[in-house]
Amino acid sequence: MADLSNDFVGIKSPNPFWLASAPPTDKQYNVERALRAGWGGVVWKTLGEDPPIVNTASRYGAIQYNGTRVAGFNNIELITDRPLDVNLQEIKQVKRDWPDRAIIVSLMVPCEEDHWKAILARVEETGADGIELNFGCPHGMSERGMGSAVGQVPDYVEMVTRWCKQNTRMPVIVKLTPNITNILMPARAAKRGGADAVSLINTIQSVVSVDLDRMAPEPVVDGRGTHGGYCGPAVRPIALRMVGEIARDPECAGMAISGIGGIATWRDAAEFISLGAGNVQVCTAAMTHGFKIVEDMASGLANWMDEKGHATTGAFHRAAVPNFVNWEDLNLNYKTIAKIDQDLCIQCGKCYIACEDTSHQSIAALRDDQNKRRYEVIDEECVGCNLCMHVCPVDDCITMVEVDTGRDYANWTTHPNNPMRKEAAE
Repeated sequence: MADLSNDFVGIKSPNPFWLASAPPTDKQYNVERALRAGWGGVVWKTLGEDPPIVNTASRYGAIQYNGTRVAGFNNIELITDRPLDVNLQEIKQVKRDWPDRAIIVSLMVPCEEDHWKAILARVEETGADGIELNFGCPHGMSERGMGSAVGQVPDYVEMVTRWCKQNTRMPVIVKLTPNITNILMPARAAKRGGADAVSLINTIQSVVSVDLDRMAPEPVVDGRGTHGGYCGPAVRPIALRMVGEIARDPECAGMAISGIGGIATWRDAAEFISLGAGNVQVCTAAMTHGFKIVEDMASGLANWMDEKGHATTGAFHRAAVPNFVNWEDLNLNYKTIAKIDQDLCIQCGKCYIACEDTSHQSIAALRDDQNKRRYEVIDEECVGCNLCMHVCPVDDCITMVEVDTGRDYANWTTHPNNPMRKEAAE
């Protein structure tokens, strides 16, 4: 059986699945239910200074798509609204009762060193395994000069990270905001500040919908709405890209990554790990399916690892990073064309319509001897764009088949059509 045990910057847990800092990790009751269900660790919902935060009602909005109730999730909830002393006492008790699980504490206080020194000392007393600096919250706290207001300024990221490294024995994980043009800037700043790891992505600024009766963004609070933080399956592609960017960046070499963003299945976790994440954090999937979803995630990942011969997650950690390249490094002489399996085809015509209306008119609509519809690829017209494969409702009915062009590898840098290459030759 595959070994799922995880060592993330010296923090050990029985598997790589952690609950992210969010409503599911706001109190001892929830956290203990999660640990009993099998989660490898939790990042406690972000602690701040007293007096406690005041949250709103309502707090959540969602995107429903194609039968999925929560394809994207939006929240305007702030950090914990429970007293700091209560949270710290509960963290201490949970760590005593569950010594084999990773207990990380998310923190957010004003951008002054004394504030950080004071709260770090109190967190250390709990015996927690590490801290996560919340530089990502895009609503409410950012208006107070915290959260993404810090994460969007690399100098602040470096400064606060350095304060924390100088004032605690615990590993420091820096949670990055995706609400920035280039994710490498704050990631590199965290590295310069001495961060042991970064975690990403935090939520994306969003308005998920507008209530057309009340004419206010949702969720509506007494007739008004605001932008919130977007997460869930819809953000996973954005998170994967940002994790991969950091994993392949030479200036971030040696800094661990905790992957966050729309992770709901074992496959999602495997993709994040292959693209550079040392472990993964989950929130929306737990909120919509309950804590026991981790059983499916862990068993699914272990089964896949057994099939592939991976004894540990380290066997495929970063395996996809060398193949994550810039566009100009792709082989322009590589060619595929679509093939339709006539035995699987249900003659719906979706491939034909998509190709005829919006692509390259490379699928022919025919009639057989019995006047039944039949769709065939016109090989010489097919450019291998994959659109037909994606719109086809039948798995494996349309596949992309490699064609031998007889030409060697050539990327944009070496391709004869590159005008810059011609200028250099002249």
